Amino acid sequence: MSWPTHTVTNQAPPLQDYNLYTADAALQEAVVRGGAAWAHAALVEHGAELGTAASYARGRLANVCPPTLQAFDARGFRRDQIEFHPAWHELMAGIARRGLHTGPWAQPRPGAHVARAAGFILQTQIEAGSMCPTTMTYGAIPALSRDAMLARDWLPTLLRPEYDPRDLPFPEKQGGLIGMGMTEKQGGSDLRSNTTRAEADGAGGYRLTGHKWFFSAPQCDAHLVLAQAPGGLSCFFVPRWAPDGSKNPVLIQRLKDKLGNRSNASSEVEFDAAWGHLLGEEGRGIPTILEMGTYTRLDCVLGTTGLMRQALSQAMHYARHRLAFGAALADQPLMRNVLADMALEVEAAIALAMRLAQAFDAQHDEAQSLLRRLLTPAAKFRICKRGAELAAEAMEVLGGNGYVEDDVQARIYREMPVNSIWEGSGNVMCLDVLRALGKTPRTADALFAELAPAQGKNAHFDAHVQRLAAALRDPDALQARARTLTHDLVLAVQAALLLRHAPEPVAQAFCTSRLGGQWGGGLGTLAPSTDVDILLRRAQPLNGR
Repeated sequence: MSWPTHTVTNQAPPLQDYNLYTADAALQEAVVRGGAAWAHAALVEHGAELGTAASYARGRLANVCPPTLQAFDARGFRRDQIEFHPAWHELMAGIARRGLHTGPWAQPRPGAHVARAAGFILQTQIEAGSMCPTTMTYGAIPALSRDAMLARDWLPTLLRPEYDPRDLPFPEKQGGLIGMGMTEKQGGSDLRSNTTRAEADGAGGYRLTGHKWFFSAPQCDAHLVLAQAPGGLSCFFVPRWAPDGSKNPVLIQRLKDKLGNRSNASSEVEFDAAWGHLLGEEGRGIPTILEMGTYTRLDCVLGTTGLMRQALSQAMHYARHRLAFGAALADQPLMRNVLADMALEVEAAIALAMRLAQAFDAQHDEAQSLLRRLLTPAAKFRICKRGAELAAEAMEVLGGNGYVEDDVQARIYREMPVNSIWEGSGNVMCLDVLRALGKTPRTADALFAELAPAQGKNAHFDAHVQRLAAALRDPDALQARARTLTHDLVLAVQAALLLRHAPEPVAQAFCTSRLGGQWGGGLGTLAPSTDVDILLRRAQPLNGR
């Protein structure tokens, strides 16, 4: 008698062929209250496209077949080109078609940044590396718009919903992307220590000589680059092709071998008298490029939120199908506590990320501008830190299955740290929060105005707000406690948003667990009184299936 040796039982089917948007109640609600209900039909369409098996396959292929550098051709001539798997190009084409790279600038309207934020959260769930050139292009547009030459010659093409991967002079392209180069070997976040120098060429441009230790997405059509000009550290627009039609000598030395973000080409480059156009004034490079950084920091928050949402979806789906000790994991009380706590964390992240995007839509409102200036680094610090912890917990739900590279959870886990590091690590963000608070007392006023409508709805919240106000009145202790302050500030805003907009059991669970002193510090420590059913129903990716 023969016995089967490889009959597969008790394994979850792949999570695919579902609508990422309609399965996310918290995200849909945030889109409506952010003034982007007009985008509902498009987001439903995008959610359906992204949730297909083919879409998940593209995300996997782009990472298991990472980009390669072709520095030279067969005869020794420099090429400085990056070759990608076709899946990467398919992902980028979808991103451009959905307007995630420049949509709010191409078609400005109330709620445009909120609609894009929702799309960004959905897209990141499938593949995160492709969001790097996406976000840098999005962030560069405001700075380019203030330069007459760039606005005339570059913006019309950049604003098209087209992806054109060809390495050609920009006038021949159907669409374009912008990258960034700030970091050097000796400096890291200390940008004023940069040594790359720029000298006027006598014809209205500059010639850049030096290096960049991290040069993001070198295949982009141009990069914003910091270099030392005679007037100080300045920002330059450096295209891949010089105005005379020659290849600009931005020489790619190698691609970074990174922990995660493997589909995205990150590089080291040398500038060999590369041509650049001064963007802004000499000596004003950091303020110029940090405007771009404000938008890319928003996308760090959105990207991490999307990764958290997908990690949760994968964990919940697996738990519904996996049996252990006579019952589905999802029906066992301790696992339900863990999943509900993760769902609560994701809902709070969505609420804050989308509220931040709403502030980006209010470009001319002073209070919203102050709130945006404060909450952008604060949210980046807190959400990106929590993302890594949640990804580890979600991986643990799958056990060994989650730890192998065949599963999306492993890729999510490796991806999480990049958003904490990119555009300023944790300490940089917390110090930036202090700078925002110290610039004008109106910043704190804007913060407490945001919290005021939620006061009186929960005693834990009211006490937390009082402690936060007291901490802000002690400036001598602020820098040493900057991480604690930033953590408490974000929790206050998340709690306020949930108290105002989420179902009451969700808001009360957040306040009790995060503000009430009953939280064990890790996920899965919700109080027995928590309504885990509503938390799990709101987060279930396949509507109970």
